[in-house]
Amino acid sequence: MDPQEQAGQAASALRELVGDAEATWDVALVMGSGWLPAADALGTPEHEIPLADLPGFSAPAVAGHGGTLRSVRVGDRRVLVFLGRTHVYEGKGVAAVVHGVRTAAAAGVRAMVLTNGCGGLNPAWSPGTPVLIRDHINLTAQTPLTGATFIDLTDLYAQRLRDLVHDVDPSLDEGVYVQLTGPQYETPAEIGYIRAIGGDLVGMSTTLEAIAAREAGLEVLGLSLVTNAAAGMTGEPLNHEEVLEAGRTSAERMGSLLAQIVPRI
Repeated sequence: MDPQEQAGQAASALRELVGDAEATWDVALVMGSGWLPAADALGTPEHEIPLADLPGFSAPAVAGHGGTLRSVRVGDRRVLVFLGRTHVYEGKGVAAVVHGVRTAAAAGVRAMVLTNGCGGLNPAWSPGTPVLIRDHINLTAQTPLTGATFIDLTDLYAQRLRDLVHDVDPSLDEGVYVQLTGPQYETPAEIGYIRAIGGDLVGMSTTLEAIAAREAGLEVLGLSLVTNAAAGMTGEPLNHEEVLEAGRTSAERMGSLLAQIVPRI
């Protein structure tokens, strides 16, 4: 099935499940590794739907990624919150990776907030530090675009939205996010390479979703949670539980930050 057609079907199914055939949403958030505890700070969901109940979605394959879609009122904004995402390393294809973004666009969303848990290359960023994504480097060798679809990515991570975040929290740093496919963590030599080409943050998500969001005409805000120092920086081994623990300890700050940002978008 055509990916855009499938996204339209998923949006229609969503409207049916919330009991409003004309429903639209303003903003969507994708909650990455370590971010699930922060979602509760956005408020009590009006609806919570298993993602696998919508066309084109499947149950999450990674611990800590949830598997539901919430509809939440945040201020005067109606917000979709994806508790979980599909990753390239799951082998389901790029269309599955960006299906949530395309479904949100089909549901009327005009701004997409992409969050992730990632490794930090800046020693000043201890685990639990939020960093705004200023730009990205896509090292997956893949794209959600097909054919001669030429999309300008100059201001992919919208300056307007980053300025809004700085109004809320002027202390936030910005950085360049680098995506690899995973699922293995990077080697110290790979981290050296990423540093040499200008990367500040490294993870296994976000860039393909951001490209699909721009293709759909959405404004994009990227927000990383540094969950660990990148490989080779401390001499300690990396593990997924460390990622989740950083999210748990930072949940209150991350949730408060999102709750203040979303009504301003």
